[in-house]
Amino acid sequence: MPIVTISREVLAILMVALTLSFFGNAVSPKGIALVGDWDPRRGVVSAKAKDDVIYHDLEIRDLETAKALFDKGGLLFVDARPESDYRSGHIQGAMSFPVHRFDQIIGDFWASHPLDTELVIYCSGRLCNDSHHLARLLRDAGYERIRVYIDGFEAWENAQFPIE
Repeated sequence: MPIVTISREVLAILMVALTLSFFGNAVSPKGIALVGDWDPRRGVVSAKAKDDVIYHDLEIRDLETAKALFDKGGLLFVDARPESDYRSGHIQGAMSFPVHRFDQIIGDFWASHPLDTELVIYCSGRLCNDSHHLARLLRDAGYERIRVYIDGFEAWENAQFPIE
């Protein structure tokens, strides 16, 4: 079989595979957008999957603003990381609310914190979107005064701000 024929067949197979891949991604509920937010200087990194929720308008993008809110008081810092991470260290006074346990925790959270509570949600940093997922769930549960501190616990700890 001549090399030109083989090359054409390989090219045809590749074109069919690419077409099927893009079509599958387009119709999948978990498909990924062809363009994502990959620059951590602009906010939380996201592949923009269809079920991914990133609220850039809620983001606290610098450590100083987060610390000023902490110092002001009257709001609740909420740690969206797993309990084991929370137990290893967290922002002083923060409440553990692992996003993966939302359904088990929300009832007690409602009972303890009225819907007008000002919340600052954080996780591990700009490569973690758990805080955004928790913000979406809490917003759907009726909380409206929500901010997301995107630099997370590690930046807070590195700045030697109050931790427990």
